[in-house]
Parts: sequence; structure tokens; C-alpha cells
Amino acid sequence: MPYASVDKLPASIQAHLPFHAQEIYLAAFNNAWEEYQVGSLRQREQTAHRVAWAAVKHKYFKDDDNWVPREFG
Repeated sequence: MPYASVDKLPASIQAHLPFHAQEIYLAAFNNAWEEYQVGSLRQREQTAHRVAWAAVKHKYFKDDDNWVPREFG
């Protein structure tokens, strides 16, 4: 099930990720949900969450308990 906005994301994601990372998670999850329409709904949701986390980790890394933007350049 796609998320309508960042305030609809799971509480654990809202509590731990910076707002921009939440936006990345939301966009990646919703895109993956539409793109990967195979298997059961549970498999589809698990895949979408994995894709969303991968997208966040591409732009952010975890430093102790904080998610920090990666610097590209």
C-alpha cells in the first residue's frame, strides 16, 4: 500500500530519519510498490521497503544514532 505523505510512514521511520530522508523513502517505496507487482501483497510490501531503505542509504549513512547526508562531489 503506497503512502500518501511522510506523516503516513511508519512511526519508526519518522522518528529516526531526517525529513529529507523520509521524502526519499516515501518516493522510493511508492515507486517500487508500483513497479514490482509480483508475488503476494506481503512480498510486494517487503520489496518496496527494501528498495526504499536502499534509496535512503544511497544518500545518507548512519553515524551512531544519526542519519547524515553523504557528500558527493
